[in-house]
Amino acid sequence: MIRENWRLVLLVVFVVAGGVALFAPPLGGGAANATATAPTADGPTNLQFGLDLSGGTQIRAPLVGLTAEGVDVAPGEQANTSQAVATALNVSAADVQVRTGNGSATVEVFPERVTGPESANGTGNVSQAEFARALQSAGLDVSAGDISEGVTETTYETAVNTLENKVNEAGLAGGTVQTVQSAGEQYIQIEVPNQNRSEVRDLVADQGRVATVAYFPVEGNRTPEYCNPDSWDNATSNETVPDGYCSVTVLQSQEGFGTISPVTRGEAGQPVVPVTLTDEAAGPFAADMRQYGFADPANSTCQFQQSRTGHCLLTVVDGRVVYSAEVVPNLARSFASGDFENRPEYQTSAPNVSEAQDLRVDLQAGALPARLNLDAGTSQFILPSLAERFKVFSLVTGLVAVLAVAVTVFIRYRDPRVAAPMVVTALSEVFILLGFASAIGLALDLSHIAGFIAVIGTGVDDLVIIADEILQSDVKTGRVFKSRFRRALWVIGAAAATTIVAMSPLAVLSLGDLQGFALVTIVGVLIGVLITRPAYGNVLRNLVTDG
Repeated sequence: MIRENWRLVLLVVFVVAGGVALFAPPLGGGAANATATAPTADGPTNLQFGLDLSGGTQIRAPLVGLTAEGVDVAPGEQANTSQAVATALNVSAADVQVRTGNGSATVEVFPERVTGPESANGTGNVSQAEFARALQSAGLDVSAGDISEGVTETTYETAVNTLENKVNEAGLAGGTVQTVQSAGEQYIQIEVPNQNRSEVRDLVADQGRVATVAYFPVEGNRTPEYCNPDSWDNATSNETVPDGYCSVTVLQSQEGFGTISPVTRGEAGQPVVPVTLTDEAAGPFAADMRQYGFADPANSTCQFQQSRTGHCLLTVVDGRVVYSAEVVPNLARSFASGDFENRPEYQTSAPNVSEAQDLRVDLQAGALPARLNLDAGTSQFILPSLAERFKVFSLVTGLVAVLAVAVTVFIRYRDPRVAAPMVVTALSEVFILLGFASAIGLALDLSHIAGFIAVIGTGVDDLVIIADEILQSDVKTGRVFKSRFRRALWVIGAAAATTIVAMSPLAVLSLGDLQGFALVTIVGVLIGVLITRPAYGNVLRNLVTDG
C-alpha cells in the first residue's frame, strides 16, 4: 500500500516538516540564541516579517567614489602610490585604495563628494579630471577618460559587512543589509524594522573612521618631523593646529583595538568606552606616549576645549574631534614603568551617553571604506500600524485567492472527489512553502506574498492539466493511467522549466523586491513539480482505476 502511494506519503512527510518549521520552538532555546540581526518571529508561528509587514525604515544609497582600472602600478609601490594620490587630492591616505592583481592595479578614491569636470579641490570633493591629474602626478599613465564614477565590488562587499556589524552592534533586531541593482545603478540597501528614519540615518551616515590623536606642546620654534601641522587627523579636518603644538595620530582607525567594552561612567562621571589594545599596538602606543610627554604625571592636564592647551588625547571620528581628555597620573606612570604593555587598557570618552554609544559602535564595527551618498539615494519609513494593515490585507487576499480557486474548480468539475483533493493539494503546497520560508529565516514582505499568490494560481493550473488529461475518457487500468499521467507531467515539467528560466535572472540579480517574488515563485514551482503534483496523481489513480 505504501509502495503504491509513496508520492502521497512523501507529501505528508513534507507537510509535517513544514508544520514543525512553522510552529515548533527553535532549537537551542529560541530567542536567547538569536543574533541581533536575525528577523524576529511575530505571532504564534515562526514566520518572520520584513519591512512591509512589520514597519520600519529602508535606506538605499550608493557609495561615493571614483575608480581607475587597469593602472600600471609597480610591485611594492601600492603604499607610495596611495600616499602620492592622497597628497595631490588633499585627502586622507585612508581614502585612497590601491589593489593589484592580474598584472594591473585598480585605484579608488573615496572623497566626500564626486563633483563636476573641473571643480576646485581642497574641500573633500574630487572630480574625475582631478583624480586623473593626481594619478599622473604619481607617475601613472591615466587620462580622465579612464576614470569611472563608482567603486568596485570588493568595496561594496566590505561596506555591506561593516554596515551589518553596525546594525548588529547597535542592537537593531531584524536589520538587513544588501546590495541591490536599480536602473543599472548599484546601491546598498539597509532595512531596519521598527526603527524611525532619523535613528537609522544617523547610524549609517558617517564612515565611522576612529583615530586617537596625541595633541601636545613642542619646545622652541622647530616643529618635529613626526608632527602633522595641518590638522588633527591627516588632513581630514579643516581646523589647523596652533603654533607651538603638535598632533600625531597614535592609533589609526580601529586596527589597534582588541576588546571594546560597553559604555560606562568614568571617575568624573563622564560616559566612557573602556578599550583594550592588541599586543601589537600596545608597545608602539606606550612608546609614543613616552616620547610625546604623556608618561609624565605632571603633564596630566588638558584644556583643549577651552584654550587648545595641555597634553591631550583626542578622539577623532571622521576628522572631527568628539572628545579630548588628559592622561591621568596612574596611566601616565604605567606608560613610564612599562606596565601598560602588560595590561594595555584605558578609557576613551565622549560628551554624552548617546555619542559614547555611537563611538563604541564605530570602534566595534569598523569604518566604512567609502561614504554613503544619502542625497543620491532614497529612504522610506513605514508606520508599524500601516504594516499591520498590510499583514491583514495580505492574509485576506490569500484567502480570497484560495476561495476563488476553489469555487472555479468545483464549477469546472462538479465532482467533489476530484475538486476537493485538488484544492487541498494546492493548499498543502502553500503550507510547505511557508514552512520553507520559516526554516531559512526568510523575512516575508509584500513581494513574497505576491509570489505565494502566483504559486496558488500556477499550482491549480497544473492540477487542472493533470485532471483533464486523465479524465478525458474512462481509465480502467493502471497502464493507461500511467501513460496519461506521464504525458501530463511532461507538459507541467516544460511549463515549470520555462517559469524557472524566466524567473532565474530576477532571483540571482539584486533587484530589490523582484528578487523576493522570483525566489518564492521558483521554490513553489519546484515543490509543486517534485512533490504535490505527483501526490495528486496518486489521488486520481485511486479514484479512477480499478486497482
